[in-house]
Amino acid sequence: QVQLVESGGGSVQAGGSLRLSCAASGTRGHYCMGWFRQAPGKEREGIASIYTRDGITYYTDSVKGRFTISRDNAKNTLYLQMNSLKPEDTAMYYCAASVQFMYCSSGFSNFRYWGQGTQVTVSS
Repeated sequence: QVQLVESGGGSVQAGGSLRLSCAASGTRGHYCMGWFRQAPGKEREGIASIYTRDGITYYTDSVKGRFTISRDNAKNTLYLQMNSLKPEDTAMYYCAASVQFMYCSSGFSNFRYWGQGTQVTVSS
């Protein structure tokens, strides 16, 4: 059973940075792994994904140039470096994984496993 545990959320002022981590366990082979977020009253949205074998990434437009997704396969850990944070980035951030050997897509679909989330709050 795949388990995902996020960490690294917190409160930061606009323009600041945070790095989220997602520790994965129970994984075998390669996966599409992604970060999603959900703000109060809004739908959950996919913001970044990476295929663990080749490192190909996708980003939603609102975070391009500011956020960077990466992974350390040896540590089974996914990261999201968030720079130039804005108040509109305030949300609960979730780590997710696809089924084994599922490629990522720009549509941020086909994720099966989810973490519990970590809160990010950006003040103006």
